[in-house]
Amino acid sequence: MKKTLSEVDAAWLAGRTAVVRSDLNVPLDGARIVDDQRIRASLPTLELLTRAGARVVLLSHLGRPKGKPRPDLTLAPVAAHLAGLLDAPVEFAPDATGADVARRLEALPPGGVLLLENTRFLEGETSNDAELAASWAALGDIFVNDAFGAAHRAHASTTGLAEAMIARGGEAVAGLLMARELRFLEQALRDPERPFVTLLGGAKISGKIDLISAMLPRVDRLLVGGAMANTFFRAMGLDTGGSLVEEDKVDEAAALLERAGDRLVLPVDCVVAPEVAEGAESSIAAREDVRGRDRIVDIGPTTRKLFADILSGARTIVWNGPMGVFEIDAFAAGTLAVAEAVARACDGGALGVVGGGDSAAAAERAGVADRLTHVSTGGGASLELLAGATLPGVASLSGPTSSQE
Repeated sequence: MKKTLSEVDAAWLAGRTAVVRSDLNVPLDGARIVDDQRIRASLPTLELLTRAGARVVLLSHLGRPKGKPRPDLTLAPVAAHLAGLLDAPVEFAPDATGADVARRLEALPPGGVLLLENTRFLEGETSNDAELAASWAALGDIFVNDAFGAAHRAHASTTGLAEAMIARGGEAVAGLLMARELRFLEQALRDPERPFVTLLGGAKISGKIDLISAMLPRVDRLLVGGAMANTFFRAMGLDTGGSLVEEDKVDEAAALLERAGDRLVLPVDCVVAPEVAEGAESSIAAREDVRGRDRIVDIGPTTRKLFADILSGARTIVWNGPMGVFEIDAFAAGTLAVAEAVARACDGGALGVVGGGDSAAAAERAGVADRLTHVSTGGGASLELLAGATLPGVASLSGPTSSQE
């Protein structure tokens, strides 16, 4: 396991400068933050550092500005919001690097936070530019990577910054959130209490084939819902009507079905509608009875009970992806039902880990997030970790080689 912030002597932090990479990539409506979950998740690390008397230089990306400044993707609203949550002074630097950043840092009091502008306003961020990474490393005495949601990207503010800090004699450690993410995900992956059940949903099988292949030897049951189930249906020779199917993945789905046997469980009934839209008239159909213009938009009631029964006996659960088009109320029942089923299992002592993105949003919408063992802040990173990939943002930190490598 890599070195973590909790292993750093708090007395050593006093008066020093910590460069922190957080994931503050939150949804905005103009200057209004729609969901501050990621900001709140970053607070424990920031609180530890500021209470210890360290100055904090805080880095994050927001959206995909493609290396150019965009007023609609400034981190200024995030700085204002963070100032209202953190019991420490928070300053905002309208640049991500340069002389103005250095001046503001010099004036920052111990225990203060300086949030730099969106790292992706700079072309060198996503290309992992060594000079840019070194300029950030030069600002501090230690680098703390707390951005699990960006750990699968080798960017200048993640991998490059860690390497540059170590090269200049400092340390690069995992923040409290990063350490928590790795602890629960690796526990589920390496040493799960059984029965171990994985629940996968979402639109496409293509983004999760590696995950399915990696998880099959480890799980007792793998439940599949969402539009990705349609490709499996097609592999079984079933009619899927007008539903989304990845035609070029049907053969791979067939091979996975043969390999998995009864460990892979698909929906037995579906909610179908002529179109994916609010107000569309829907009905329940057995998976064998989908026809014509039917579009599969959710798992049906029999499947909800089947999945809930399997989840009720599980001791370890990993869930990633919705069961249907849960953004539309009429097609959200399946996703909300499995969210409640996972929560009930956690109530009974099971370890329940929910991937980021849509499944985290579904857990919030179902009102069960606080009953789950862990809700990840990183959808893509959690998928890659569970699929056995090395995360560059983790591998670059100080300490022994990660157990995932």
